[in-house]
Amino acid sequence: MNQDLQIERAIELLSKAHHVVALTGAGISTPSGIPDYRSPKSGLWERAEDMMEVASSYGFRHNPQAFYNWIRPLMRVVLDAMPNPAHFALAQLEAAGLLKAVITQNIDLLHGRAGSRNVLEVHGQIREAICPACHHVLPAEPLMEQFMNDGKIPRCARCHHIMKPNVVLFGELLPMAIMKAAQTQARTADLMLVAGSSLEVAPAGDLPELARRNGAKLIIINFMETHLDHLADVIIRADVADVLPRLVAPFIPPPVIEIDPVARPLDPGLLSKNPPLGDVSRGG
Repeated sequence: MNQDLQIERAIELLSKAHHVVALTGAGISTPSGIPDYRSPKSGLWERAEDMMEVASSYGFRHNPQAFYNWIRPLMRVVLDAMPNPAHFALAQLEAAGLLKAVITQNIDLLHGRAGSRNVLEVHGQIREAICPACHHVLPAEPLMEQFMNDGKIPRCARCHHIMKPNVVLFGELLPMAIMKAAQTQARTADLMLVAGSSLEVAPAGDLPELARRNGAKLIIINFMETHLDHLADVIIRADVADVLPRLVAPFIPPPVIEIDPVARPLDPGLLSKNPPLGDVSRGG
C-alpha cells in the first residue's frame, strides 16, 4: 500500500474513533533539531555503555560532573527548540475533541508549547529540577541557564545537595501516578496513534500492545520498524512532521469569518457619483 493510501486508511480509522490516544517518542522532536539522545547512532554516544555511565542513576550519584558535562550542550539545544508541525497537529486534534491524551517519552516540553493540554510525560521533563536528597523542587530553567553560563553545577538551596533535572535516568522508576494514568488511557483508547517512537523502551513502549489487547486500533508512524508492527492496522514509514498534519487536516474546523452586525449600509447616493480618475471601472 502506498503512502497516500495508508494516510487515507488512517484518516478513515480516526473518523470512526471516539477516544484517540497518541504515544510519541524522539522521532517527533528530531524535526525540531533535538537528537535522539538514547540512541548510539545519534552521535551523542561513542558507545552504548556510555549511556549507562553518564545518564543513569548510578552514574549521576558517582559522577554528577560527567552527567552535567554531557547535558550542557544538549540542554541548550532543547531550550532553544521550537514545536514543529507534528506537535501542532496533535494539539489541533485535541482541540477538535478527538485526541484525549498525549503520552510522551520526551522531556522537551514541546507538546505543551504547541498547545496540547493533557500531556503525560512518562520519562519526566525539564521544567523542574529536583534535589535527590531532600526532594526540594525548583523551576529548572533559571538553574540551567546559570549552569550553561558559568558551568557551575546547580545545588539545592535547602541542603546544598546537587540538583537533578526532573527526568528519568536509566535505572530509575518512572513516575508512578503518570504511568498509571498512561496505562488507563491505553486501556480506554479505541485508537492509539504512535508517532516517532521505536517502542524499544519499556514500559512506555508496551502501551500500544495494552491498547490493542483492549480492542483499540493501532496506527504507527515511524521511519524504522518496531516490534509491534505486526499488531498495527496502518504503518506509515515517513516523517511525522509531514504525515501528522495530513492526518489531522480533515478534523480541523474551517475558520469562522466574523461579520460585523452593526456595519454601516452602503449609501445609495454614492453609486451615482462619478468614480475618480484612474478608477478601472470607467470606460474609455
